[in-house]
Amino acid sequence: MPSPTRFTFPRNFTWGTATAAPQIEGAAFAAGKGESVWDRFARQPGAVHAGDTLDEACDHYRRFRADFALMRELGLKHYRLSLAWPRILPAGTGRPNQRGLDFYRRLIDALGEQGITPWVTMFHWDLPQALEDRGGWRVRGVADAFGAYADTIVRAFGDRVKHWITLNEIRCFTVHGYGGGGKAPGAREPAQVVNQTMHHALLCHGEGVRAVREHGGRGAKVGLTDNCETVIPATETPDDIAATRAWFAEANWPVLDAIHRGGYAPGYLRRCGADRPVVGRGDFARISAPTDFLGLNVYTGTFVRRGATGRPEVVVPSRSYPTADSPWLFLAPRALYWAPRLAAEAYGVKHIYITENGCGYDDDAVAHGECLDLHRVEFLRSYLKELHRAIADGAPVRGYFLWSFLDNFEWADGYARRFGIVHNDFGTQRRTPKLSARWYAQVVRANALV
Repeated sequence: MPSPTRFTFPRNFTWGTATAAPQIEGAAFAAGKGESVWDRFARQPGAVHAGDTLDEACDHYRRFRADFALMRELGLKHYRLSLAWPRILPAGTGRPNQRGLDFYRRLIDALGEQGITPWVTMFHWDLPQALEDRGGWRVRGVADAFGAYADTIVRAFGDRVKHWITLNEIRCFTVHGYGGGGKAPGAREPAQVVNQTMHHALLCHGEGVRAVREHGGRGAKVGLTDNCETVIPATETPDDIAATRAWFAEANWPVLDAIHRGGYAPGYLRRCGADRPVVGRGDFARISAPTDFLGLNVYTGTFVRRGATGRPEVVVPSRSYPTADSPWLFLAPRALYWAPRLAAEAYGVKHIYITENGCGYDDDAVAHGECLDLHRVEFLRSYLKELHRAIADGAPVRGYFLWSFLDNFEWADGYARRFGIVHNDFGTQRRTPKLSARWYAQVVRANALV
């Protein structure tokens, strides 16, 4: 019979959960908060499922103390959250909103009272609409605005916060927000503009790193959270693994090369052609300032093999391949093996955190006081086995944050899609820990799969 400690994780491994301010806080226009691009986008007909808005969300703005008490009950000692830029700087720039700063001070202090360590993301997609009205990520001035915002929050909370994440998933809020139209602000710009938005976001990352170095105080750590394109060898043979490495390198040129190699890869610039981003003098010195860790958001992956011509090719899953209710989320546990392994190999990073991993389903229902989400337990268990394998094979993964603590506003899917380990009744705001929450609490307590 296998030993129950067979899947034990390293000593001092960081276990946590994660959320984002716009998805849970609500109070979208309370206490001086400005409008965000998601507040505006959600009001566009057809933009969000069922016309859902962020106005109330999980009402975490008023219920955070009870939520943190529940985290403590579950034994969760690390929490990745984000601050809402428009709650702190309603116009994106200018004088800070003192009521916004005071709110986050109370929130962070409440975490401390429960013995929970905050990991703060500076930006998780909720750009102030006032900045979007002036061009948003299209214009270089957004980097100056972000730098001032980063200075404000690190000065305000640097005595309480020692783990900082600059930006969440650059490609999502640039490529999908300005190219595909499916995320706020819902624009459909030409390729050169989209490439330029990514470059400006990278400049903002550099500003966030600078702010932490200047104002974070002793022991402050900073990194980026990236949704790198995770590629998985169709079979773990030398040929398919080599093809996977080649695909990973090209897929992740725009963000990770810029940060970890100090410039855009020649192949990326050739691919862009005349649509390559305009780069200013000194930009890459700002962008590639050393960081302390790399955060990876890993949900699914692209399967790759060596094709008949010797070039890598994608293996497309059949219709019968299992997915979550999020149609993009193919169940691919080995993604949690290959993403950190390939990132460490390619970029030499020494500290990696899985800053998001989870699954979205539509049928998480409470019956007789329980939500028996066996599907999520099996999903998480299979992924964490692969993460354990990655660590055993040398991937420098130091921690894992499960997405998400609460069912919440799942962007264009509104409130229909549930990623939480705690069920939220959006009519009553009643929280019910799911089976997955109780199971994850045991994993955290044992530092091992149970």
